[in-house]
Amino acid sequence: MKFKLLSERDMKAMDALKEFHGGAQKINETIAFKKKLENRKAILAEKGGDWLKLVEEAEELVQKFPKLPAYEVNNAYGTARSQVSGFQGARVTHNFMKRVVETAETDPCYVPVEMISVVGLTDEYVYSGDLMATLAMTENIMGTSKYCSTNLIGIPQPEARFKKLEEVTGEKFERTAVDAENSALILKNQGTFFGNFGGIEVANSNHLVYLDGVTRTALETGGDFYLNPSWSSIVAACYYAKDIPNLTFKVSMLLSTQTTMQFRMLLNIINEYIREDGTTPIYEINIGNGADSDTFIQCEKELKESGIKGITLAAHMRINPDLGMPNFDWTENAHKVLESGANITYKYESDGNARDMDTMAAYFISDAERNELADKIGEVIYYKSLKATQDGKDFMKKGINTLFGKATL
Repeated sequence: MKFKLLSERDMKAMDALKEFHGGAQKINETIAFKKKLENRKAILAEKGGDWLKLVEEAEELVQKFPKLPAYEVNNAYGTARSQVSGFQGARVTHNFMKRVVETAETDPCYVPVEMISVVGLTDEYVYSGDLMATLAMTENIMGTSKYCSTNLIGIPQPEARFKKLEEVTGEKFERTAVDAENSALILKNQGTFFGNFGGIEVANSNHLVYLDGVTRTALETGGDFYLNPSWSSIVAACYYAKDIPNLTFKVSMLLSTQTTMQFRMLLNIINEYIREDGTTPIYEINIGNGADSDTFIQCEKELKESGIKGITLAAHMRINPDLGMPNFDWTENAHKVLESGANITYKYESDGNARDMDTMAAYFISDAERNELADKIGEVIYYKSLKATQDGKDFMKKGINTLFGKATL
């Protein structure tokens, strides 16, 4: 007997949530509209504050960015996509850009083609203009192809929002009052304030809270790419976004796709809710840190054999000192993967040095603290991006096609 991954009740609740937000077509069109720089700038002007000023300064800064040198490409090798985590909001990103300009002549640092942010999608971050200004700087101005936001399901939200979600979906959410107006889901496993390892604890119907947060953020900012560390929320995302091409997801390495067995489990989930054109809402899968180059190559091979289109595979090169093994270094494995002809998104949680604010803890600070520490965090992502640049140059010397953001071209 084969069991369906979603029940009729599950699908009915997600369909109702999607219709509550305007339906698939409206969601898709709104994301497309709000991805355009001119529209983002107009919205930021209405929001006030200094967000628009930061974006306009970014347009000037990017003119001084260093450019990628010409090099010969060996088509027998795979393609390397640079990715850096830690682009924590507009002020942090703006400070990163200033550092890139400062060292453009002496120590060129290129723009990663993909960026990750692990900032709780609080109402302040989403609706103030902070995230939209960040997306304008990263996607529109620096030309990164993907900017990934992270929805942490333990974020406190207005109690009225939980009540409305219950009314719309017919489900119940176990929560506790944070103050007179806000509540938060009760998370029963040990972890951060925002949730066990950034949101893995998606119990009961909590995947609906995850999808609601993603949809609200996408409609408000045009952000189209979201981190997803839970098996149940991945199933839900594949079904929910099946008819929303502009909504995509990254599978976190915290899912522990460490073996080909686990990878095949994930492919089976993805294939269950495949789009008519053979693509999927899952754009990227981060292979777990325990995997070696042979496992990664086999996963890439099986992905091609699956016929599923549009998925890229990523691996951490370096990780935060508090995320796992000290002195973790996957660089040699990455060279083996690429020289085999397989593609890889090579990712940096760290540059390999223990720097101030180069910790997982920096991902879970408040909006106010993040802005106060913007200089230090901007410095950290500068050094991560510099390491991605240096390793990318080593790839290029071998003739490996290595991708960076458009501002670098």
